[in-house]
Amino acid sequence: MVVPGTLPELATSFSTSIAAAGQLITAGALVVCVGAPLLAGLVADWDRRRLLALSLGWFAFGHLLCALMPTLTALLPVRMATLVAPAVFTPQAAACVGMLVAPHRRAAAVAFIFLGWSLASVLGLPIAAYLGGHWGWRAAFAVIATVSAISAFWVWRTLPVGIRPAPLSREGWLQVVRHPVLMPVVGITLLQAAGQFVLFSYFGPLLIQRLEATPAQLSLIWLWIGLCGVVGNLLATRYMDRLGSAGTAMLAMALVSLSLLLWPLGLAAGWAVLTVVLLPWGLGCFAANSSQQARLVGLAPGVASASIALNSSAMYMGQAAGAGLGGWLLARNAASWMNWCGLVCLLAAMLLSRHLARPALRG
Repeated sequence: MVVPGTLPELATSFSTSIAAAGQLITAGALVVCVGAPLLAGLVADWDRRRLLALSLGWFAFGHLLCALMPTLTALLPVRMATLVAPAVFTPQAAACVGMLVAPHRRAAAVAFIFLGWSLASVLGLPIAAYLGGHWGWRAAFAVIATVSAISAFWVWRTLPVGIRPAPLSREGWLQVVRHPVLMPVVGITLLQAAGQFVLFSYFGPLLIQRLEATPAQLSLIWLWIGLCGVVGNLLATRYMDRLGSAGTAMLAMALVSLSLLLWPLGLAAGWAVLTVVLLPWGLGCFAANSSQQARLVGLAPGVASASIALNSSAMYMGQAAGAGLGGWLLARNAASWMNWCGLVCLLAAMLLSRHLARPALRG
């Protein structure tokens, strides 16, 4: 999330366009997209304490290197290498937590792990935007490196030794790919992530252009979205057993769709109305991700490590596609189409989710 938070500063620093700098989001997301399922097999035998701590250490070292890069051309491959870390960490953390709790708490525990996505928005995005606006994007990357190093040490100290999920065989992967519901659920994740990131990737530049936003105002708007995300994810965790993971995902996507529909009104009316318009988005954005993960775990717990890896891959593929489409629209002075393209993706995801809820498929 540090790149969306510092996108204007990155573009200024390298004397390039916002759309060109935005490809850091696309390229990094593609790394996680491809890396998540591939690396899941390579690290299957690793103790999860060592694996998660080392991946966070790699993340810290990579961001430190990124902060030293002199050009966008040099930064791009280092950023891509750095994001090998979340390709490992994201799915393995979600699969790992399922082994630490009772089976009836598994879905809620997976949703709780993805509370981190909300906290990234609450803390990471506004801090990155504030640091980038006042001291440059390099300072923001350096702070991320420091916090990641602390997190690596924290995981090493607290996670039990000996957590080793059974490695998935080729048959296990085939079971996931051939499953009549698992892969369509992964497709829902791809569509909803793409729908969000068409616009989400370029919030900062758009608000600077349309509302003359200052770094402090950008930090506050990121903080607002993040706080709403925390609330939304906590509510999703609390009521998921009652609504079901599929119902929670549908509600979350509907909330994001409402904000995309009302986005032009928020831009035209100013900060007060925009804050209200973004409220549903904040409540739904991270709850959608966590409920989708819980949905996969509930459908087939035995192959959760594979399905969650593929779902993480789809999430980042959606981010890459959304950021790429948003950059393409921005470069052609068609920013007014961003929310509508995103809305189409969200509606398609909701229709697919509705289709998968049919009794025959549920069985």
